[in-house]
Amino acid sequence: MKLYFLPPLVLQKLIWVPTRIILSFFGHLHVKGLDNLKGIKGNIIFACNHTSELDPILIPAVLPFWSKFSPIFYTSREESFYKNSGWRQNIYGGLFFKAWGAYTVFTGLRNYEKSLKNHIEIANDGGNICIFPEGRITQTGMIQRAKGGIAYLSHVTKTVIVPVAFKGTYHLSSRDFFMRNANISVTFGKPINVMIEPNTTLCIDDFKDYANFTMDKVKDLLLS
Repeated sequence: MKLYFLPPLVLQKLIWVPTRIILSFFGHLHVKGLDNLKGIKGNIIFACNHTSELDPILIPAVLPFWSKFSPIFYTSREESFYKNSGWRQNIYGGLFFKAWGAYTVFTGLRNYEKSLKNHIEIANDGGNICIFPEGRITQTGMIQRAKGGIAYLSHVTKTVIVPVAFKGTYHLSSRDFFMRNANISVTFGKPINVMIEPNTTLCIDDFKDYANFTMDKVKDLLLS
């Protein structure tokens, strides 16, 4: 295990028990499809729909405490992106964010290798990554078009993607949550390989197609 794995591992283990209890009691948490993770020998990229700010804690909370897929790493925007986000700027993009496992994706470069250099290194080091391919929280509750980075990352690092569907967190207010009106579910799908022949030339649109194929699998899980 690489040294930089330790901060997110410690933080995610420290909150595991209280988070699991709180989500189970107030959110009626239900987890499905964990059997789909059995037999995966390497690391994983989790592809999730993004419905609320609660989403990033759900994956580490629903995996078993001693899961071999811990810790979970995440994608983050540059720290400057959060400067005008109110209280969030004290958490997002800073030291705590990185300690939790959120590393910067460099946007606007139109070059996946440069944009995802942090996460390519993490995946090559055996790290497990949670990505929201839509790039932002949905404004409608529906899954939006995906960005292609997740497919590129899977391809170049030879890491399988596992689609994950979050249900019950969209527009979930703190009042409804603590009044126990929430019904949160996390469903893991079957692994997807985006490993393409080495000599095949692909463009950004090809990776977007693979990413949207992945999100179609997430849609299927939401309907199951």
